[in-house]
Amino acid sequence: MNKYVTSIKDNSKEYELVVIMPAYNEAEQITENLLKAAQVISSFQEDFIIIAVNDGSKDQTEEKIIDACAKNSHIQYVSYSENKGKGGAIKEGVKHANGRFIAFLDSDLELPPIMLKDFLQALNNSKAHVAIGSKLHKDSKLHYPLVRKIMSLGYYLMLKLLFKLKIKDTQTGIKLFRQEVIKPICENLMTTGFAFDIEILATASKKGYKIIEMPITLNFSRDRREKSRMTIKTIIKVFKDTLRIKKHLKNI
Repeated sequence: MNKYVTSIKDNSKEYELVVIMPAYNEAEQITENLLKAAQVISSFQEDFIIIAVNDGSKDQTEEKIIDACAKNSHIQYVSYSENKGKGGAIKEGVKHANGRFIAFLDSDLELPPIMLKDFLQALNNSKAHVAIGSKLHKDSKLHYPLVRKIMSLGYYLMLKLLFKLKIKDTQTGIKLFRQEVIKPICENLMTTGFAFDIEILATASKKGYKIIEMPITLNFSRDRREKSRMTIKTIIKVFKDTLRIKKHLKNI
């Protein structure tokens, strides 16, 4: 039986900013990271909440998230026992989000949440609908393994060939959307694995929304763990999912 619980009881209030932070087996650091993210975001935005999504973790992630919620009222959560993948976790978070702006932020905080301040300013000061972090932006500062850089470049070339997107990096784990853009896209999200980002951004682009790329600071800190996740099988699945997305977008 799939257990599903949430601390979000009343979703009638619209916040200025809702930050979705998916987590899978992050018990070791999730409490500290959620509290740190809340502290940083409160330095530039008062009207916000963080929605932590426990994506069927096998460790104590759910309990640690609940602990963070008890310590900071800006933190709320969604938790379920079936692992749905990062895209599935994002979809669940967006379903519960009611914010003028909705952000995605990786829960390991390798991408500092203070960057959302510049993302918000960029959307408020422009006619853009989406702001995304880009490892390939000329002003980005990366502490990143060479093999990951090569993978990012290879994926960029594949996406440019298949979708003719003007953006260079779809996969960086910090993004900001206007609510009216991301809500309907996530309701119809087909892909829940690593390729979900490209489905969201390719769909937004096809619908005519303006996407801007922002420079990031990235401190890659879980090399061994990420290598185990990005197996040959995973890379093949990403490629297959990307082709499915290409076919799916023809019908939109």
